Amino acid sequence: MHQGAPLVSTTQTSEAAAAPHTFEATPVPFTEDQLDQVAYNKDGLVGAIVQDASDHAVLMFAWMNHESLRRTLETGRTWFWSRSRQEYWCKGETSGDRQYVRSVSYDCDGDALLVVVDQAGAGACHTGNRTCFYRAFGPGGATPPGPTPPGQ
Repeated sequence: MHQGAPLVSTTQTSEAAAAPHTFEATPVPFTEDQLDQVAYNKDGLVGAIVQDASDHAVLMFAWMNHESLRRTLETGRTWFWSRSRQEYWCKGETSGDRQYVRSVSYDCDGDALLVVVDQAGAGACHTGNRTCFYRAFGPGGATPPGPTPPGQ
């Protein structure tokens, strides 16, 4: 059951297609019992898969701890725990490529999250690509158009 922001229509007039979408941060209702169902690893983290609400593309994977999950649910924006910087980060605060949460689900074991978002801006990846999963194995795995990764 959807409890986040209203669905965004994919049908647009030519004027609407030229204007960027504006999304609204909407808190996601939750209970403490639901939060207690999440199984964190030995480092206190749980993996979060972020998926685009409009076309279901997998945009990124990042880590959440109890507090970043709570912040995500309470604010309607994605919050993660940076293992390298040892700090919280709200997606898009630096880049402007913000994510507005539509729903958050946990899997049958409670050890993985699925965060469905409206993606604002250029995309989710720090490389400038829409998705972090722009590289594929195998002969058909050509890198789609986008910024060239550093050093190439």
